[in-house]
Amino acid sequence: MRDDDFHAYFERHHASLSRLAYLMTGESGIADDLAADALTEVWRHWDRVTAADDPVAYGHGIVMNLARNWVRRRGRERLLSFESLRRDRDTDVPAVLDVRGALRRLPHRRRACVVLRYAFDLPEREVAAILGISVGAVKSSTSRGAKQLAGLLGEHVRIDGWEAAR
Repeated sequence: MRDDDFHAYFERHHASLSRLAYLMTGESGIADDLAADALTEVWRHWDRVTAADDPVAYGHGIVMNLARNWVRRRGRERLLSFESLRRDRDTDVPAVLDVRGALRRLPHRRRACVVLRYAFDLPEREVAAILGISVGAVKSSTSRGAKQLAGLLGEHVRIDGWEAAR
């Protein structure tokens, strides 16, 4: 029974977990790895997942934590690598800035809120539960993240029904 239930969870949510990881990291290979790691954790803690009010939110929360840790490690690695500093200088050209690049420039909480609210169309309450923060913090971080994203992308931005001007 447990195997069948987990298999159903995996089939229903693997793509969503991978997409979330991709939007948080901007790296497709890393996203697949993080989604796999998250599903491994879901399996390890299956009793907690099934007891949770929202098992999908539980999985999203695991992905968010793994993505945050990956971003932090990558940031430390960049500080130690002269080559990556040179590469970063090249990618900082406004002409090549895209949504993924702009998302990577947002602080983690803002990026998480913007991605979960607009890419996953989750309600503020669910985002708050996934991230372990208050609904007010979600509102604030989403608003600030959206404004920062608009500033990074140009004068006028439209994202899935959301519109902002710089």
